Amino acid sequence: MSVTVTPIYAGLLALLFLYLSARVIRTRQTEKISVGDADNRLMIKTMRTQANCMEYVPISVMMLLLAEIQGAPGWGLHLLGLMLLTGRIMHAVGFGRTPQIIPLRKTGMALTLLMIALSALANILHALV
Repeated sequence: MSVTVTPIYAGLLALLFLYLSARVIRTRQTEKISVGDADNRLMIKTMRTQANCMEYVPISVMMLLLAEIQGAPGWGLHLLGLMLLTGRIMHAVGFGRTPQIIPLRKTGMALTLLMIALSALANILHALV
């Protein structure tokens, strides 16, 4: 079996993570912070935006991959992948702005959590049936 859908979303999410990482590096340079956050609000926000992505993406991509390996239909995999990608982008934009765009942040988190829940349930049900 060939895995063709998950790599698309894993790759796009990796690019999002690289973008968020670049923002952390740029903030470190402009704020002259070598290690940690120096109690700098901008540094903390930039670091947390990147870290939040890293906290949710691995389990989400793993759930997507398992669903694909189990033979989930392509349309379902793309739906889950788009939910995750859209959710992560919305959250990063909503959370990363000053002031935050709370509706964007909440919607992004909801899409991410819904994707994890749906893919987890699909994986469990498929494994049991």
